Amino acid sequence: MLPAAEIKAAITRAAAEAGFELVGIAAVDDAPELEYFPRWIAEGHAGEMKYLEARDEQGRLKRASLAHAVPWARSVVVCAINYNTAQPYSTQVRPEEAGRGWISRYAWGQQDYHDAVLPRLRRVEAAVTSACRSDDLITRCYVDTGPIVERVAAKYAGIGWIGKNTCIIDQKLGSWLFLGVILTSLDLAPDLPPPDRCGTCTRCIDACPTDALIAPYQLDSNKCIAYLTIEKRGALPQDEELRSGMGRHVFGCDICQDVCPWNRKAPATSAAEFQAREELVNPALDWLAEISAEEFRRTFRGSPVRRAKRAGLRRNAVIAMGNSGDRKFLAVLERLAGDEDEVVAESAAWAVRKLT
Repeated sequence: MLPAAEIKAAITRAAAEAGFELVGIAAVDDAPELEYFPRWIAEGHAGEMKYLEARDEQGRLKRASLAHAVPWARSVVVCAINYNTAQPYSTQVRPEEAGRGWISRYAWGQQDYHDAVLPRLRRVEAAVTSACRSDDLITRCYVDTGPIVERVAAKYAGIGWIGKNTCIIDQKLGSWLFLGVILTSLDLAPDLPPPDRCGTCTRCIDACPTDALIAPYQLDSNKCIAYLTIEKRGALPQDEELRSGMGRHVFGCDICQDVCPWNRKAPATSAAEFQAREELVNPALDWLAEISAEEFRRTFRGSPVRRAKRAGLRRNAVIAMGNSGDRKFLAVLERLAGDEDEVVAESAAWAVRKLT
């Protein structure tokens, strides 16, 4: 086995060669940030995302303690890759785009980020295995799928600080980052967390139209537009302010990142997988509201937008049409008020009332 310092150097080289902009090592410790996690779950802030409540055999929340969830792990390798593109932010809406929808920046690309990042992460894992040369080595790769709060690991791996909007922020790259983690049984020297550079700024909190950021560094998923448009199944809550606050969003939300000063000069990615598909930037709402099952499969094959499912995407588009203030949608909405999907029909009826 190579010395630990040489293994770490091999990891850094492999991450750069795989296309990651940032890489660091975190220890498997119970970080102070994780002490809040059980209370966050108990207060219902995870909404219907039951996977966040996964527990071990002792009934402990897995994501509250990596040491409990994965007792063999000693270190966490965290890699980050920039997915920002050169298109305008959602807060820079031109008049002609007011009646169009918004799909979150991370979902514009040619490929689901899980599928794009994991092969790169495997290359880093291979470098760890090669440098270690031990039959006793254990590693596991995760891209937003493991029993770990990635942003906490990223902080202690030196990738960035956790902003008041709960996103990881790097001083040079901003917050448009996909994270991948490799759990390893190797005991590697951890990096140092960077200082919190949010200062007194509260732009993300002030800009959230649904008040999902209930305090600095604290998010109530039940109010988050990303949660509502992606994770929430069935009818949306009968809350006028919540539905109206969703604006033109049909999949995800970028507002708290769009207004962040650290993203003002964020560089665009060179990765081919994350280049924007033109039809997904400011898509037509009536197209999405009436999209057929076949067209949905064809358009969003390999895309994270599939997570919302066709029913959810149509529901979201109808809500956005109601929020548009554009009466040109009335004919479509009146027709959709009789849709066979009861959730779409109810949403369309709400949108008609909103426009009349």
